[in-house]
Amino acid sequence: MIWIMLLLSVALAGPALATGPLAPSGAPAGAFPKPDRPVAEIVAPQWSSEAERDRAGEFDQVARGMGIASGETVADIGAGSGYYVVRLSPRVGPGGKVLAEDVTPAYLASLERRVKGLGNVTVVRGEAHDPRLPPASVDAAILVHMYHEIAQPFGLLHNLAPAMRPGGRVGIVDADDIPSRHGTPPALLRCELAAAGYRETGFQTLSGGAYLAVFAAPAPEDRPRPETIRSCRDAATPR
Repeated sequence: MIWIMLLLSVALAGPALATGPLAPSGAPAGAFPKPDRPVAEIVAPQWSSEAERDRAGEFDQVARGMGIASGETVADIGAGSGYYVVRLSPRVGPGGKVLAEDVTPAYLASLERRVKGLGNVTVVRGEAHDPRLPPASVDAAILVHMYHEIAQPFGLLHNLAPAMRPGGRVGIVDADDIPSRHGTPPALLRCELAAAGYRETGFQTLSGGAYLAVFAAPAPEDRPRPETIRSCRDAATPR
């Protein structure tokens, strides 16, 4: 009878989510200032259909702009539906790795189903202010059409930095629009990344009013202390 009840409880709970191991927690969200701008709601796991994105050549533009190569470890922060994940997998090849990170349980469960059979992909359950990635494990990290949804960007950037290897690249793809319309003006993005100690190394426009901005993360010991970070009031655009 006990075993029947246990099996029933597992069935009702749905499929188990076998995510990858989490790194130790970084600095807590409360240690950082809140961004002086609106934070958009998470409304969907992807911003446009995959067919439309392929026709626009989005992935190829971003992969080339980021210099993503075979054998690298790439983290997709806020992986959503897995559009980038399944395209990164063959690009980095069997000698590389893709870390598909998200915080939304439904998206994570869908990702697990989608990447089944892709041996170089690991799904990682992070936190809104902390991607929880292993130290010095990532060559490139991408944040695609989700930066405007990060409620604590300074915390996420601070806690992402230790995961980056020396020379690693952080690429942010977003629309050139205000956060309440699901975009981030480049000036605001640059201000927030600079406040967290990041240095811009590249910028290019993409089709559809989007852009790719590439940054170098600070070494862990060079990160600004959380209490010294200031929000970007001067760079915020009208609500």
